Amino acid sequence: MLVDMTANDVNVVTSQGVVAGVRGKRTRAGSVSWRGIPFAAPPVAQRRFGAPEPAANWPGVRAADRYGKAEIQRREFTAVAPGKFWPMGEDCLTLNVFAPQRRSSSPRPVMLFIHGGAYLLGTAATPLYDGSLLARDGDVIVVTAQYRFGAFGYLDFSAYSTPERTFTSNNGLRDQVAALEWVRDNIAAFGGDPTNVTVFGESAGGSAVTALLTAPAAEGLFARAISESPALGLVVDAEEAAVFADEFLRLLADPDRKSRTMERTEDPISPEKAQQLLTQASGREIHEASERLSRFAVRAGADAFIPFGPVIDGDYLPKRPVHAALAGQTHRVPLIIGTNKDEANLFAKMMSVLPGADEALLGVKDPEQRAALIAVYNDGHPRANIRMAGDAIFWGAMMPFAEGHMQHSPTFVYRYDYDPKVLRWVGLGATHATELFAVFGAFRMALGVGLAAGEWRNTARITRQVQRHWSVFARTGTPEKQWPQYDDASRSVMVLDVPPHVERNPQSVRREAWHKLHQLVG
Repeated sequence: MLVDMTANDVNVVTSQGVVAGVRGKRTRAGSVSWRGIPFAAPPVAQRRFGAPEPAANWPGVRAADRYGKAEIQRREFTAVAPGKFWPMGEDCLTLNVFAPQRRSSSPRPVMLFIHGGAYLLGTAATPLYDGSLLARDGDVIVVTAQYRFGAFGYLDFSAYSTPERTFTSNNGLRDQVAALEWVRDNIAAFGGDPTNVTVFGESAGGSAVTALLTAPAAEGLFARAISESPALGLVVDAEEAAVFADEFLRLLADPDRKSRTMERTEDPISPEKAQQLLTQASGREIHEASERLSRFAVRAGADAFIPFGPVIDGDYLPKRPVHAALAGQTHRVPLIIGTNKDEANLFAKMMSVLPGADEALLGVKDPEQRAALIAVYNDGHPRANIRMAGDAIFWGAMMPFAEGHMQHSPTFVYRYDYDPKVLRWVGLGATHATELFAVFGAFRMALGVGLAAGEWRNTARITRQVQRHWSVFARTGTPEKQWPQYDDASRSVMVLDVPPHVERNPQSVRREAWHKLHQLVG
């Protein structure tokens, strides 16, 4: 039986064994962290491409002073400091707990964070996701979790299962559910309240939050949700998922293969052959085949231009999250959801990966619908295409999701506008992911101190503002009182800036155009 330790002692008893944490120093003083705790068994060997299984117990005291491995990806995406890269491996299912050091007379709210990365990259070891300051200053327990992505987490090989070995769909989503289950069973020992869990995430992590709001297995595991800049198009329909799985197997067998069509004309791969390929390949070979599959998806004109993401399998994830929301089928929990003012600038300026108008509207098959959307943005704005592409990925589907969810649960919509001088100078503005510096207090860490140059006071104000809203919401289910609920009458959006303000029904014409589109295709 676990002990409710509101004092957050360094040694904590979990259901698998005792973990020894570390007290924060310097900037992180006043916090305690436990890093690299396994929440599931290593998904290797016969567990590869299967649902997460319970972690094994360990004897004695386990040092929880180092993050676990990142999922296998391109090495440069694991950078945690100049010239320093985090170790990678398939044995990556660990989580990290951050807590205030001071005593509490009652259990604290819990916030579980899911990192982004387009379901292709990322690691919970990224310094930006250090939960120490949010935990300390928000008086909450913060948990960050590593999950499988890419082929390891989001290719559906279930059609190749046999009685001897079962493959499951949506393993990355299943990992997130397993992390929530671990929190339910263990977080009281760290001083957290297992009945008051907020799941939050950004980008693909924000999309994962919307999937969790739809997945039956996640119901009851969290009491509130925060979705930051979700890309709701990062899902894969079952038919395309089957093609991607087939093509991936063929790419494993023949790395020089250059198919350009989603049509399948070759003889099906047998379950026995598939299992042989998936078992014998190394983790690196699987990653390399994943990169080739990504290029195939572009060449073949797949609707899912990224072939990895939650699969609409009709079971673990019954519907696309935006369609589930419009049908009133999301879980009944309060929600904060929003995007950043200049979402697309990061991709257009720094990464050169933002799709053009045609690619952004690839999933819009009806010519009249495409023409109607393009007309909304044909207002002479010099960056009209960038705005439309950014909205197609983020805001355009996020708003219909909010409109659906608000019909049954309290919903609070934001737009993050704060852009320090450095970001304005380089032409990024309040672009994708910049709100995370406020959420995690990173303007005061080595990672973000350069962004605060000349804006020390304002970065402190935006950090206090965002952390206060997030932590009060985690505690009560509503942000601070100046943030009105989103509803049909006013459609109020909180603009997070210095100073903050509320806008009523902003960009109504664009919003209605996207809402109509998603209603028609839902």
